[in-house]
Formats: sequence, structure tokens, C-alpha cells
Amino acid sequence: MKAVITKQNGKKSIGRGFSLNELKEAGLTKQDGKKIGVPLDVKRKSLHEENVTCIKTHSERAKAEAAAKPETPAAEPKPKKKAKS
Repeated sequence: MKAVITKQNGKKSIGRGFSLNELKEAGLTKQDGKKIGVPLDVKRKSLHEENVTCIKTHSERAKAEAAAKPETPAAEPKPKKKAKS
């Protein structure tokens, strides 16, 4: 999952991460983005629609995977061994 940025000369390249504005537009907070593994670049201020759609699809996939995983029951603690005398 990579962010696409547009340079001043009009060329597109791969960025370090998504801007906070793009996360906000996708309906996520900074903490939500970290939970689902979205790379952030806090220096970026721009907003690109293709990045917003990428974030939305990734968050939907992450939510679907989290819902599909069955919760594992907590392991019971093992009894302590008695010290040898």
C-alpha cells in the first residue's frame, strides 16, 4: 500500500505515506490508521482522491479480515510445580 503524490512538474511518484487530510477524508483518525497499518507522512498536506479511495478499500478489507477471524479463548494458567525437597 503506497501513496501516490504529484510533483510540481506534473509527474506522479510514490510517497512515504498518506497525509492526515487523506485519512480524514476517508473517515479515519490517526489512531485508526495506525491500527490497520496505513503508513502516514505528517509532512504532507495535500489531498489526492486516488489515495483516499485506496485508504477506504484497505480499511474495508482490514475490517472484513478482523470480523472473519474467530476470537481465541484465553489460555488457562498452568498449575505451578511444587518445589523438590
